[in-house]
Amino acid sequence: MGRFESWKKKAKALQREIFALYLAYRDPRVPWYAKLLILAVVGYAFSPIDLIPDFIPILGYLDDLILLPVGVTLAIKLIPAEVMSECRAKAQIHGMEVKPRIWIVALLILGLWALVLTWIVLHVF
Repeated sequence: MGRFESWKKKAKALQREIFALYLAYRDPRVPWYAKLLILAVVGYAFSPIDLIPDFIPILGYLDDLILLPVGVTLAIKLIPAEVMSECRAKAQIHGMEVKPRIWIVALLILGLWALVLTWIVLHVF
């Protein structure tokens, strides 16, 4: 198996884990603090806007390669094992039939960029 195929397989597994987290978020057995982290991770993953745009060399993909897997790992540690197991099974069966769009995260990212641009304009110019 080539390196590209290996990366593709890992990306697909990460996508399935994120969808399992989305399903876990909706489960009442998941504690509220875990739901907050899940909301942030899943929201960011499914947000149509990246924190660091992909067209920025190297940094653009850094969030996808580092922040997302770290967030997924932390969120999974906060979820009861039996819940995560059930959600993984559902994600495996259903795949990504429904790709949720969490617009609140996109709005937060846009707000953050607006603050950064405002600060730059006020302090540089």
